[in-house]
Order: sequence, then C-alpha cells, then structure tokens
Amino acid sequence: MTGLEKLLANTSDNQHLIGILSTFCQGAIAIDRQCRIVWLNSAYRTLLGLRDDQKIEGMDIETLLPTTRMPQVVKSGEAALLDLMQIHGRWSVVTRFPVKDDHGEVIGAIGFVFYDQLDSLEPLFDKFARLRSHLVSHNLIRQARYEMADMIGDSAVMQQLKRQALRAAQLDTTLMLLGETGTGKELLAQSIHQASPRANGPFVGINMAALPEALVEAELFGATAGAYTGADRKGRQGKIQLANGGTLFLDEVAEMPLAMQAKLLRVLQEREVEALGSNRLERVDVRVIAATAKDMRELVANGEFREDLYYRLNVLPIRLPALRERTDDIPALCELILSKLQHHSGLPALKLSAASCRWLQAYPWPGNVRELHNRLERACVMAEGNLIEPEDLGAADDLTPTTEPVEAVHPNPSSGDRQLLIDALKRAGGNKSQAARALGISRTALYQRLRKHNL
Repeated sequence: MTGLEKLLANTSDNQHLIGILSTFCQGAIAIDRQCRIVWLNSAYRTLLGLRDDQKIEGMDIETLLPTTRMPQVVKSGEAALLDLMQIHGRWSVVTRFPVKDDHGEVIGAIGFVFYDQLDSLEPLFDKFARLRSHLVSHNLIRQARYEMADMIGDSAVMQQLKRQALRAAQLDTTLMLLGETGTGKELLAQSIHQASPRANGPFVGINMAALPEALVEAELFGATAGAYTGADRKGRQGKIQLANGGTLFLDEVAEMPLAMQAKLLRVLQEREVEALGSNRLERVDVRVIAATAKDMRELVANGEFREDLYYRLNVLPIRLPALRERTDDIPALCELILSKLQHHSGLPALKLSAASCRWLQAYPWPGNVRELHNRLERACVMAEGNLIEPEDLGAADDLTPTTEPVEAVHPNPSSGDRQLLIDALKRAGGNKSQAARALGISRTALYQRLRKHNL
C-alpha cells in the first residue's frame, strides 16, 4: 500500500472529506508518488465511459488521461488551481492539489473536475471583466501597452538601444526601426510612443505584409460610402485618420505596394490624406514609425521601393540587436516569459536547469525573441518535472547549438538571411521541416525564402 493509499484509508475523517468534495464535482481522482491511480470516484468513471468493474487502480494516469498535468503537480509539489482539460472531446475545468505527508514530502496528488459545462463559468468571467474595466477607468491599473520598462535586458547593446529610444521619443520626427524578424520592433515602437509627448494620443499599428494589396488603400487612407464593392455604407476611417494626434506604426513597410507609397509620401510631406473615392483632403497630425527586416537600400536600388519615400522614412534609423548579440539578456528574458506563461496557464512555476541555460546561450537564435518565447512555451508543455531540460526546448530534434562565434552585424541583412538558411539546411542534413523548426518559421515560409534566395 502506498503512502497516499494509507492516508486515504487511515481515518474515516479523510474518507468523509474526500466523499464531500466528490459530491460537488463531476469527477475526482487520486494518484500516488509514481503517478499511478489509487482512487477514482464513480462520477469520473461515468465521465470517462469506464465500466464499474473495470480495474484502473495501479494504472499510470497518463495512460488513462494523456493530457493530464497531474504528474507535474506531483513533481513540483505545487497546486494547479484552475485549468482547462479536454476529456473525451469535452472541455472541463479542473483543479489539482499535491498531497503531502507529515514531513512535507509529496506522496501523490488529487484532482477534481468541477464543471463539465463551461457556461457555468460565464458569470465569473463577466464579473472579472467588469472589475477590470472599473480599475482601468479609475487608473488603478495600467492598460496592456508596452513601455520602456518592458524592454528587458541590461547588456551593453540594450542599454544603448534604450538611450536611443528615449532620445527619439522626445523628437516628433519619423523613425525607421531596423532589425531581424522577432527582435521586438513593435514593442520598441509602442515604448517610444508611451515615452513621447503623444502618449495620450492613439497608437495605431498595421502590418503591411499581412494586408491584401486590394485593401491597402482603404485600410490606410479610408474610404467614402460606396467607394468600392462591399464598402461600408457610412464610409470608413483609415488607419492614418485613426492615428490622428498620436502615432502610426507601419510594420513590414517594405511590403507596401508602389502605388500606395506615393500617397504615403504625400501624407508625410503635406500632413494631408485623401480617402478612397473622395476629392477632399483632410488634415492629419501623426507621427510615423516604420519598421522592416529587409535591406531598404537594396529594394530602392532594385526599384521595389521609392527612393524619395525611403529618405522620408529613414530620418532617424534605429537598429535593434539580434538575440545572439545579447546572450547575457537571455536569463532575464526567460524568467519573464516563463512567469507570463505560468500566469496565463495556471500551471506550477517551472525553472531552467543548468544544462538548459547553457544550451539557450549557445544557440544562434535565428528567430530571435519570438523563437525564444515559442521554445519556452513548448517546454512548459513537454517538461515532466519542475525543471526544464534541453530536450524540452527541442535541443534533440533541432539544430545543435553552435559554440562558434556568430557574426553580430551583417553589412547586408539580405545576404545574412541567405546564410542563415544555408546554415540551417546544412545542420539539418537537408531536412527542410527540421530546418524550418530550427529557424522558428513555417515550412511554407522556408520555401518562400529559399525561392527568394535561389536556394
């Protein structure tokens, strides 16, 4: 008999308490230190579709419930108070507690399925939303916008970036943010806006790469009623008008069609915008922050981007460092990301093992901070205990981290991107799926980049 079985059978009080709790839920289960099932109530049997005489005691819980997080509760010794789990195609709300002996040693865990209908939780979520709205309206909590304090890192390159950003915030001039994919260009743009005299005005962002070409003009400059098929009867304001008095962030600006570039140039020069289908000019007061991961000079030379617009946008360029250039910041970034993941998932806090820390600082990070976030999120799902190991981060099936120095600054970002693709394919032995995972991009995106660089 295991320690938990003895505890459950030790006194009638324990059995009585478990019995009471079971009546308030649609399922209850207990496992021992080895994550083997020691008890399952009849309601949970019904929920799982088990026969009354079907023996499951002694079975590994993950055999019965593959998506359970009970083993993590046993290994971490910390409760998971609120979580969602799919049980036989049905979403349920579950809570899990570690069970400890008189010496504080974890001897198992107990889990309860409190609701099998999520509609029951709507009043709770509505009440929370109303409370949060009240706190925001009374300035008791800040709204979810990035500020300079959200730029994590004390490395020399990050300190320099923060100084440049603070100086740029005080100037009402156009900015161009340059950096590889995943370096945090929108975070920096919002931080500059929040530190600027325009902080009380709107911050409006638009990703040019995600916008269909046919909709670019209406999205940016607005449209009058009936300006095109499917247009709003009342017309619509464009992103530029919505940003009036504040900041307009043009992410992936290099993807803007040439025809629209001329209209944007007029906005920057004349501070006037003409909506689609209108013959009236409207005055606007916006500060433009553009961002790109591409080599703008190369695009201008190839006729893919207007030279006059480039110089209008590139008044004050700021370059964001790649993550491989500031590996000293990785521990602080990991701590923040893991904290947020734990907060949003309700899972026990996880920490990095010493081996994981070494792996993270040796890896070249082609996907930068975005890839770091994705790998840590993956690790939170894959980790078996309360420590994240390198294999949880994908070290075994992705690129082997290089210990060789990585060139920090590529004089030509496009050629640097090409070399990253070549290196990734080489380390993956030509396996494109593996190379895409290592780069932190989809396989489709990898094929697009390979065609672009004639690889």
